[in-house]
This record gives sequence, structure tokens and C-alpha cells, in this order.
Amino acid sequence: MHFEENQRVLGVFPNFYVSYVRNPAPFSAGQKFRLALRTSIDPISIAIPGVIAGIEQSQNSFSGYGQGAAGYAKRFGASSADSAISTMITDAILPSLLRQDPRYFYKGTGSIRSRALYAVATVFICKGDTGHWQPNYSNVVGNLATAGISNLYYPSANRSRVGLTIDNWLIGTASGAAGTLFQEFLVKKISRGIHHPPEQ
Repeated sequence: MHFEENQRVLGVFPNFYVSYVRNPAPFSAGQKFRLALRTSIDPISIAIPGVIAGIEQSQNSFSGYGQGAAGYAKRFGASSADSAISTMITDAILPSLLRQDPRYFYKGTGSIRSRALYAVATVFICKGDTGHWQPNYSNVVGNLATAGISNLYYPSANRSRVGLTIDNWLIGTASGAAGTLFQEFLVKKISRGIHHPPEQ
């Protein structure tokens, strides 16, 4: 796991959940929780919700939070909670219970079409701790659970929207697909700390 912990895009942004090694050893439950916690407390992981909160405040998104410092603090808290809860559920809790691997396994070979299809498919399928491919319940159910939990702390005017949970779930799923495409075609080229085993 120490290889993944050193991976950063542009030497700054965490890139912990990608394996560039073929058939790596599965994570233990303890390692899954450790990496999720490491991700959640990384300075960049804390800074990103701050930027999101600033954008939301400038657009008066979730107007129930109000404006000023208090409004920004509420938006920052909500965005931080979204990120931390998502990481813990989809990358630690469910993968540990279901014995699934939360990492993206870089393909790197084949046609552009085959690599793109592979990348998008990993939103819905994943490797189990046995190394076999299976439905990615950790990601699909985890995104839905995260979206449902977020209703507990968003403004009441937004919670009253029946579709908010579904909207957030779809956004989470779509962003996951975009992220895997980004991983497959670009991230390796601009990342530092990637381990290159002798056999590759």
C-alpha cells in the first residue's frame, strides 16, 4: 500500500486509489481504513471543499445556508462531510464488508475505445479481494448511501426535494466515470511517486 500513498498528480493532488502494478496483493480491512483516513485528512482533500464552498456561496447555492462567514462555514462543512463520508463508505466500510478492492487498476494497453470502455465499466464492476471481477456494490451502493446521508445536513428547502438524493447519486456516479477516464488516459503522465516494478 505504501506505493499508492506516494502517488500524487503534479506532485500535489492525492492519487492513492490507483494501481499501476499488475495483480497487486489485496488490501486488508485495516489498510482500506488507513488509506481512507489518510485521504480524508490530506491537506488537498481539505482544501478542495473550501474551494467548492466558495463557488457555491458566490452562486448562492443552497441559499438556506445564508451568506457571510456563517454561510461559508456551513457550505464548507457540508462539502467536507460529503467528501469524507463518501471516502469512508465507498473506499473503506463497504469494501471491507464486501471484500472488494477500492482501487482503479490501470489498463494502459489496447485501443482507445477498449480502454475507455474499461475505464467507465469500473464504476460498475471491480476486483474482489480474490482478484476476480464482480459487481461494484461498494461504489454504486456507497454513492447512493452518501447521497442519502447528505440530506440530513443540507438546508430544509433542499431536503424537501424528493430528487436530491437521486441527483447527488447520479452526479457521484458520473463524476466517478469521468475520473476513471482521466486516470486511464492522463493521470499517469502527470503523476509523481508511481512505482515501476522491474517486470513492467
